[in-house]
Amino acid sequence: MEQDFLTQAATPIGPEQAAEAERILHKYKAGKAALDRRLIDNELWFRMAHWKQYKNRMMEGKPQPSSGWLFNSIASRHADAMDNYPEPCVLPRAADDEATARTLSSVLPVVLEQADYEQVYSDSWWRKLKQGTGVKGIFWDPAARGGMGEIAIRSMNLLMLYWQPGIMDIQDSPHFFSLSLEDSDRLAERWPQLKGRTGGTIDAARYIHDDSIDTTDKSVVVDWYYKKPGPGGRELVHYCKFCNGVVLYASENDPLLAQRGFYDHGKYPFVFDVLFQEEDSPAGFGYIDVMKDCQNSIDKMNQAMDENVLLASKQRYVLSDAAGVNEEELADFGRDIVHVTGRLSDDSFHQLQTAGLQASSITYRNSRVDELKEISGNRDVSQGGTSGGVTAASAIAALQEAGSKLSRDTIKSAYRAFARECYMVIDLMRQFYDEERVFRIVGRQGENQFVRFSGTALRPAPVRDIAGVELGSREPVFDITISAARKSAFSRLTQNETAKECYQLGFFNPANADAALAALEMMDFEGIEKVRQRVRANGTMAQQLALAKQQLARAAQLMQAARTAPTKQPARGGKGAPRPVRAAKPAGPADAARRAMKVQTAQ
Repeated sequence: MEQDFLTQAATPIGPEQAAEAERILHKYKAGKAALDRRLIDNELWFRMAHWKQYKNRMMEGKPQPSSGWLFNSIASRHADAMDNYPEPCVLPRAADDEATARTLSSVLPVVLEQADYEQVYSDSWWRKLKQGTGVKGIFWDPAARGGMGEIAIRSMNLLMLYWQPGIMDIQDSPHFFSLSLEDSDRLAERWPQLKGRTGGTIDAARYIHDDSIDTTDKSVVVDWYYKKPGPGGRELVHYCKFCNGVVLYASENDPLLAQRGFYDHGKYPFVFDVLFQEEDSPAGFGYIDVMKDCQNSIDKMNQAMDENVLLASKQRYVLSDAAGVNEEELADFGRDIVHVTGRLSDDSFHQLQTAGLQASSITYRNSRVDELKEISGNRDVSQGGTSGGVTAASAIAALQEAGSKLSRDTIKSAYRAFARECYMVIDLMRQFYDEERVFRIVGRQGENQFVRFSGTALRPAPVRDIAGVELGSREPVFDITISAARKSAFSRLTQNETAKECYQLGFFNPANADAALAALEMMDFEGIEKVRQRVRANGTMAQQLALAKQQLARAAQLMQAARTAPTKQPARGGKGAPRPVRAAKPAGPADAARRAMKVQTAQ
């Protein structure tokens, strides 16, 4: 039936299609019922309110302790995630897209910041740890920025999302539903066609709260996403919003989107970040599912121990009706005298003794606490504590590094989900950034730079051959790598210590460049490429400086030799001695006559 609905001819989406979608939604809800119950149960465990599940009259009036071992483990994991807040770096796959990739690397963090992504990241991590799955929605909000539109990123409630049961990837589901509970009066103001159409047949699952939440004046709004085949073999994703059987918006009813789809990337705008994967389900399970049995045992032992301590610290008596003791005076510890009628004996009146706690009971409870720490990987060393007499800073650092491998693994899975979110953000930029926008970024020196960017740089560009003939178009494709934008104080301290050790060992001495590069080839730490570039540049500069010094030294030697060399003169009268130059006499009349006779003779 679902396949027939997807392959039927394009018709305007109306009440009949909304009713069919509602039928499919109820089918999906039935398949997700067990997961919804687990999500509601886990929320109570996280708030340490799980005693509400035990509806037993025997528990009334007794202590209900809720130790925070489970909560502390989850809070520690969340702190690790926020210490490694992600930052994207966009890399080009073609040389022609290098400039666009550099611009995207600067613009993308600004877009995320404007979407308040840090808060979304935090909320999603809480849900990932509690429920096993964190979901983020990446949408286009056309009403943002005064109608210009902007990308919106939200942390989604898994309890209000529905997909086809039995799939691993939500993109394989023919339909995807996102529900929200909104005020009926406000909906009627925005969409007048909803007046008088309150209520409905869809019941949204809700968490158990301490406060009484009235939902009689609210209506369930359904965001319905579905996929249909499009022209050229492309798969189109369409979107329909309906409430109580009334269609509020449908992309297939929009002439501009009917043949194009709601989003050009053809995907549901949701990214699932799973903690522990389950087979045949896009949702996983979290730390609460793993730890709650052990936490339950600890809380029940604490309850028994607390009750034992209360009984042992309180004086209780076994009193016979024939003892003649005034019970009111006996129970009043402020009275010094208790009246008795008749004689008392050990048979009619004696004190009831309660055995104190045994050491074995406390040891067993502590072993269950240690078991919970081992299960969650939240050992004392992960929080800065040590045991066994470990006091050396290097040993503590090594233990902390080894104890954080579980956190690093979960953070890497979040980075993979973050990369998928960034790809989706770039696709929305390509589709909707029609007008040029200005982004303020901070340069390396802390200066403000203003970058202009639009979706034109991301859209397909014509490809020409040597003769200038267009051979088609090429769309820029990028790769995204993720690194930690923020680091914990311990990580910064470790990196600073590494820099100081490199300095003390002479790595930055230009004379030791070759040896330093050989050592760096065997080392591995964050930022090592920058260190290698600096050491390599220092070595090149040292070689150029040494060559310049040699040239200057040679020039100085030549100049010094020219100044100090003696002037050699040959001996007088010797061979090769210059003849003395006689002074010329002034010409007289006889000389003139002799020159005239030589001229005539020659003629």
